[in-house]
Amino acid sequence: MTTTELGPTVDTDASLPPGAPLDVLVIGAGQAGLSMAWHLARRGVRYLLVDAAPEVGHSWRSRWDSLRLFSSARYDGLPGADFPAAPDSYPGKDQVADFLAAYAERHAFPILNDTEVTRLIADGRGLTAHTTAGRLNARRVVVATGAFQRPVVPAVADSFTGVRQLHSSAYRRPADLPPGRVLVVGAANSGLQIAAELAATHHVTLAAGSNPPAVPQRLAGRDLFWWLTKLSLMDKGPDSALARRMRARGDLVVGNGRRALRAAGVDFRPRLVGASVSTARFGDGTSVEVDAIVWATGFRPDYSWIVADGVTDPSGRPRHDGGRSLAVPGLWFLGLPWQRTRGSALLGFVQRDAAHLDTRMFARTPAR
Repeated sequence: MTTTELGPTVDTDASLPPGAPLDVLVIGAGQAGLSMAWHLARRGVRYLLVDAAPEVGHSWRSRWDSLRLFSSARYDGLPGADFPAAPDSYPGKDQVADFLAAYAERHAFPILNDTEVTRLIADGRGLTAHTTAGRLNARRVVVATGAFQRPVVPAVADSFTGVRQLHSSAYRRPADLPPGRVLVVGAANSGLQIAAELAATHHVTLAAGSNPPAVPQRLAGRDLFWWLTKLSLMDKGPDSALARRMRARGDLVVGNGRRALRAAGVDFRPRLVGASVSTARFGDGTSVEVDAIVWATGFRPDYSWIVADGVTDPSGRPRHDGGRSLAVPGLWFLGLPWQRTRGSALLGFVQRDAAHLDTRMFARTPAR
C-alpha cells in the first residue's frame, strides 16, 4: 500500500487507478472492526481497515495491568474463532490484545495502523476520508471506533493543586501513585475494580453520585453471562424496559459489590461537589485530604471529524437505525453501546451486529 505524490491518495490496490473507491472503509481495527472485516473478506469486496493505534490490540494492551474481563472466555470470541483460553476463565487485557492481533494476522486483513482519520466527508458520490496517510475514497464507511473515545474529567479537577491526577484510561498500577490517600471518582465497573486493587496498598475513598446495581460474577456455579444469555437479556434492545432501567441507574457492576469493598477498607462517599488544594468535598458536607485522584468518570463520544449535518444527536451520539446513519447515505456504525442489543459494544457479542450490518449493507449483493 502506498501514498501517491498527487493528492495524496492512498493506493490500496496497484491494479486499480489511484483513488479508485473502496467498497468499504472500516475505521477502527478493534473487536468491532475485525468482526466486520471477517464478513467483508468472505464477501470478496474491496475493503480496508484504518486505525490510529500503532498495532492491533493496542487499546486493550494500554489499560491497567490487572484488568480482567467480567465475561468468561466462553463469551469472548470473534467470528469463526473461540477465545483461546479455558471457557470458564476470565481473560486479562493482554490476552485480549494477543487474541485480536493473532486473529488479524491469521486472516491477513488489510489494515493501515498509525493512520488517523481527521475528516470524513460525504460528497454525494461516496465518502472521502482524509487521513494522516492521505485520502481514501469509499462507497461505504463503517465507523468502528468503540465506546472509549474522549476521556471525561469534570471541571472540579482544576480546583486541586499539588495532587497527582489520572483518568482511569491512564491508570496502570498502584505503584504509579504516591503513598497516602487516593480518591477514586466514579462507581461503575472501572472505578470499583481500580478501588479494589488500590485498597491493598493505599487508603481509598470512593466518591459516587449513583449506586448502580451489583451482581456476582458467578451465580449457582454458572458464569453471569450464561444466565444473561439463557434469559435472553443480552438480546434486549435499546427501547426495552431493561435499557431504560440501566440508563436511569447505570450499567451492572459485576463482581465488585460495595460490601466487599467496604470490608477491604474502602471509604464510600457521595458525589464530589468541590475541592480546594488537596481537600475534596462531598455532597453530604464531609471532606477528606487526598494525595492522588483516579477519575473513573467515563468517556464522551467524539464524532466531530465527520463533516455532515445531523450525524449526531444533542448528546453527541450517532443518530442511527441499527447502525445505519440517519444523516449520511453509505455511513454505518458498529460497536456502539446498545446499538441493537445489550451486548452490542461487548467483545464476543459485537460479531452479531457485524453480521447484521453485512446483510444490510449488501442487501442486493449475495454473499459468496
